[in-house]
Amino acid sequence: MDPHRSQRLSEALRVELEELIGYELTDPRIDVAGVAEVLLTPDGKHARVRLNLNGDRAWQEQTLDALDHAKGYIRKELARRLDVFRLPDIRFEAALSAELPERVDSILKRVRRGRPRDEQSEKKSAE
Repeated sequence: MDPHRSQRLSEALRVELEELIGYELTDPRIDVAGVAEVLLTPDGKHARVRLNLNGDRAWQEQTLDALDHAKGYIRKELARRLDVFRLPDIRFEAALSAELPERVDSILKRVRRGRPRDEQSEKKSAE
C-alpha cells in the first residue's frame, strides 16, 4: 500500500473511531479518553488502534473487552462512513500501561535525587 494512502486511511480511521467510541457507543464499560493512533500494516489488512484509557488495569481490560464485543457494530459503521474497498481488521489496545503513573512517580524521585542542589546550599557546604 502506498505510504501516503496508508497515512490518509489511518487518520480517517482515527477520526471516525474517535467519534464512534467517544459519542455513539452507549456501553457503560467503555471509558476511553481518546484514540491515540491507528497503525496500519503495510498490506492494509490489519489495524492496531491505540486508545487512551481511563481507570486501573482491571477497568481498562473491561473497556477493551467491551470494545471487542462491539467490534462488529464498529466495523459496520466504519464501512458505511468510509469509502474504502477493504476495511482493515481492527485490534484495540491501550496506548499507555495502567502502571505508568506509578512508574512516573518513581522515575521523578530518582531524577530529583540525582540533581545537584541549588547554589546557596553548595556555598554553605563549601564554607
